[in-house]
Amino acid sequence: MSHAHDNSSGSPVARAFVNARRAGRALAAYPGVEPGSLDAAYAIQDDAISAWPDRIAGWKLGRINPPHDIRFEAGRLAGPIFARAVWKAGAAPTRFAVIEGGFAAVEAEYVLELGETAPDRGDWTAAAVQPLVSRVFTGVEIAGSPFAGINDHGPAVTASDFGNNAGLILGGEIADWRARLPGLTCTVSIDGAVVGRGGASAIPGGPLESLAFLLNLLHRRGRRLEAGQLVSTGAATGVHDIVAGQAAAADFGPDGRIECLAAPAEGETS
Repeated sequence: MSHAHDNSSGSPVARAFVNARRAGRALAAYPGVEPGSLDAAYAIQDDAISAWPDRIAGWKLGRINPPHDIRFEAGRLAGPIFARAVWKAGAAPTRFAVIEGGFAAVEAEYVLELGETAPDRGDWTAAAVQPLVSRVFTGVEIAGSPFAGINDHGPAVTASDFGNNAGLILGGEIADWRARLPGLTCTVSIDGAVVGRGGASAIPGGPLESLAFLLNLLHRRGRRLEAGQLVSTGAATGVHDIVAGQAAAADFGPDGRIECLAAPAEGETS
């Protein structure tokens, strides 16, 4: 496809982020010239995807807040979620790795599963995407980057490092989601204290609007969204910073609870 790259000539920023993530090592500063546009950021992201030794299992969406949404002409940004960083929540807390000196956060999310590979078009709307969705799950997106300032330099910097994603914890399936999705609510707690309350209505336009945005973006990038892939639609209660040793829980009421535990990143041994 058109997004294949020769890594030897790829972006040095992408290479630096990939190497730091694989080593579990923080970056004290942004590793190069900051991208000035989202197009430039996604070019870096595409180089990093090419260099990352795993397949894309889905995508995360993050909100771009004012005034950046006007300047960058987008209300959201996207990043890949890789297969080895998707974990199924169980009775015991799900452990995830945090790079010491980097950035980490937990976000309660509503996760859409695609029932079919999306037709390649660039004019998707929230109404048009609904038939593509086979199931909806509760989830916790693990935001993470080797660069502690990933969110402090605007959305292009955030997008350039995998959209600040470090994994996805998948909870239970939400029954009767077509009728219930707009009214769903949840809370997030860290070490037992509630740090955020919200729900599907906190996501601008709702979770299906996030999917429509992603499909239109991937169309422009020469990518597609495939059957079985997951879309983490955006923070329902906010972005909650976390450090190694802390425990978090996302409570979705009748749809269940996801518990997780931040552990220090060890880096790859191979």
